[in-house]
Amino acid sequence: MSKTAYLVLEDGKIFKGKSFGMQKEVIAEVVFTTGMTGYLETLTDQSYFGQTVVQTFPLIGNYGVISSDFESTSIGPKAYIVKHLCKNPSNFRCEENMDVFFKEKGITGLYGIDTRALTKDIRSKGVMNGLITYSLEHIDYEAIKNYTIEKAVESVTARKTRFVKGSAQTGAKRIALLDFGLKENIVRELNKRGCDVMVYPAKTKPEQIIAWRPDGIMLSNGPGDPTKNTEIIQNIKELCQTKIPIFGICLGHQLMALANGASIKKMKFGHRGANQPVKNLETGKISITTQNHGYVVLSDSIDKSSTKELYCNANDGSCEGIKYLKFPAFTVQFHPEACAGPQDTGFLFDDFLAMIEKGGTNDAI
Repeated sequence: MSKTAYLVLEDGKIFKGKSFGMQKEVIAEVVFTTGMTGYLETLTDQSYFGQTVVQTFPLIGNYGVISSDFESTSIGPKAYIVKHLCKNPSNFRCEENMDVFFKEKGITGLYGIDTRALTKDIRSKGVMNGLITYSLEHIDYEAIKNYTIEKAVESVTARKTRFVKGSAQTGAKRIALLDFGLKENIVRELNKRGCDVMVYPAKTKPEQIIAWRPDGIMLSNGPGDPTKNTEIIQNIKELCQTKIPIFGICLGHQLMALANGASIKKMKFGHRGANQPVKNLETGKISITTQNHGYVVLSDSIDKSSTKELYCNANDGSCEGIKYLKFPAFTVQFHPEACAGPQDTGFLFDDFLAMIEKGGTNDAI
């Protein structure tokens, strides 16, 4: 029988439910995601490091656990909250159920609470910390309030360099991919376009990357407060000076902006899910995108003489993409490699390769 468990928010609000997975107390930043499918990709997305993820879609686990759908080898969130947990999944690819999987990975789960009410609370008050516990005696609210996500990128980045061969037999483009907590589908998207990919740990020195003689550089997604990555930001500044074409996604977008003098702020509750509308500011075209971020580049802080805002969020007008004018680079806040999710912006990988083919000009962007 599942044990009674509670989510205690830092403002004192309490939600009662049942536990699954590893039974242990967890303090984390509580965020919600609106994706209707792709819970395995969400769970293995390292951008959720240090967070408790709430799924707004009510039924989770119905197709079980399928390792070939993972975006990394480990679970990103510290804990996971759902309304209804399917204990008997039905899918020919299913390998095990969520409860067994969470126990194996040492992750805490909570089900049976009113996730709709919880999501509305976060939307109105903003993201806050929460404690998953099994007793309401002696709650340390100061410990909950004082929790912060530390060493996020350092905790999730690759420990060593790895090479992934692309599909091209000859003439493959060489792409250096800086791993800030990457989703494996970034590698897959590059590989299927024939690119050979060298994945580097987040703090790899620019001279090591340059020595490999890459045709292009990618800056991956990842977790945490981007402003805390001062060493990485300095490395990106140096990489910009090489004039090697650069493409940044999510955290990579934010770090590139910081390296070029822009400012970042934390959002009230962020953009997380597979239904975020993004507007191309040149064409007016709307694309539906997958996103996962709690920080945003401030449009007013972008140097208009050296950069150009490419995309904005159609809901709140926030910055979703930047083109750099003094060197060949562009970045986006959303995930063009989305899986599961909309594939409206997958063409950006082709734009990146076109930029490389044209000798480092960004006219194609």
